[in-house]
Amino acid sequence: MRTLVAFSLTMVLALLSLAAGAQTVGEEPKTCVPGGQPINPYYRRDSQAEWPEEAQRFKKHEELVSRRADRLRLALDDGRKLELADCPYGDSGYRYLFERYDQAGHLYVVRKIMADDLSYALVMMATGRLFTVHGMPVWPAERSRFLTVACSLQPPRGTLSIQAPAGEGLTTEAEFPLPCDSESCSARWDHQTWISVTCSPREPGSMKGAEFVLIRNDKGAWQKFGR
Repeated sequence: MRTLVAFSLTMVLALLSLAAGAQTVGEEPKTCVPGGQPINPYYRRDSQAEWPEEAQRFKKHEELVSRRADRLRLALDDGRKLELADCPYGDSGYRYLFERYDQAGHLYVVRKIMADDLSYALVMMATGRLFTVHGMPVWPAERSRFLTVACSLQPPRGTLSIQAPAGEGLTTEAEFPLPCDSESCSARWDHQTWISVTCSPREPGSMKGAEFVLIRNDKGAWQKFGR
């Protein structure tokens, strides 16, 4: 029995280690398939309410970004135009909104809105491939890696991720759990090797939330200190 437990623990640790250092190449934009589903009745209203603000964000990058009705068009390095098409059909429908051009990562940050979820697509200008994150990327001053905080009750999420550009993809350097079932968490870079994390209880009058720091050691591994 002890041998089985030890083997299982070894396998879990090995898988976590592989995940932390894994390089991903992203995915191609999905093709919208209506599947006989009706258009979400709020799609047109919500989109037309937000497109004017999105158009203001276009102004700094008019040569790179544009919209044609339900299609967001993004310029790639090779001269192609990548189109992200909204898919407003049924409960699993989604729509895209341009957030910003991220010069540090040479990528676009695009908000993906669903009926009961929110995520961000990081679109690489070199390849047009998409990487999904659940928080806006935050870079330190030296811009070699970024963090994202995924913290929500519904859908239940609680993870701080540290990722870095690697070739034409991204490498996940580390992931740390956050107590988002009971607290709301945020993080900031104090240094390129130092991240401070602060959490506040969701219920008023509760005890002080979690506070800890993440420090990158000389071997490139991230370690947690604090509670």
